[in-house]
Amino acid sequence: MNILDAIISDKRREVTLKKTIIPVSQLEAAALFERTPLSLSHNLKNSTSGIIAEHKRRSPSKSVINNSFSVEEVVKGYENAGACGISVLTDGKYFGGSLEDLLLARASVNLPLLRKEFIIDEYQILEAKAYGADLILLIAAVLSRAEIKKLSEFAQCLGLEVLLEVHNREELEKAVMPSLNMIGVNNRNLKTFEVSLDYSWQLAAFIPDDFVKVSESGISTVQAVQALQPYGYKGYLIGEKFMKSNDSGKACKDFINQINITV
Repeated sequence: MNILDAIISDKRREVTLKKTIIPVSQLEAAALFERTPLSLSHNLKNSTSGIIAEHKRRSPSKSVINNSFSVEEVVKGYENAGACGISVLTDGKYFGGSLEDLLLARASVNLPLLRKEFIIDEYQILEAKAYGADLILLIAAVLSRAEIKKLSEFAQCLGLEVLLEVHNREELEKAVMPSLNMIGVNNRNLKTFEVSLDYSWQLAAFIPDDFVKVSESGISTVQAVQALQPYGYKGYLIGEKFMKSNDSGKACKDFINQINITV
């Protein structure tokens, strides 16, 4: 069993257990459930940098990245830096995140928040809405076309945007549908955790212009962003580069400033 299979197996058990404790009615009664979500796709289309900054404590490939900063410090730093949106990891076992992180981020900033999670069930989308997310991530590698359609349409009914993550042309062709807002190419192979920007370069031409193109993972230099821009990418999801620094907000600000200088 590869890492991705293990994560999904654990996630199915986790969601089943959560459903027995917190009913859907309780999620729908949350104060944040009625708020109008913000649009990340709009921000990306109108940005010169396109940075989606991520709050991530650890990962299966890198172990601990940073545990020393509070969620509030990190996300406020990202907002002050001029990020277009913020990705918040909510998986506990493999990434050290939680829904509480999402809630604290929502209380701290007025930017679009992505619930970065392995979503396999509508219940998790209700959680995302109840805890203040503006958009969700769907991963083509772990979902069928029918599941992507069902989950993305459900999210849009709640006013949430959808970022669909693909890794190869087969996943892309399986997943393209009107209920998506953004298509992200993950430069990290989720089965081996190897990283290469070649994935974004190779898939760019096959992503329809109806969707905002996002490149995810393995982006650590301004030169990498510049190399992706001619391929039509508007968004760049970056986590480890910022999180492993002594001041994630400053690292993000410096990065964005460098991009803007060269535009």
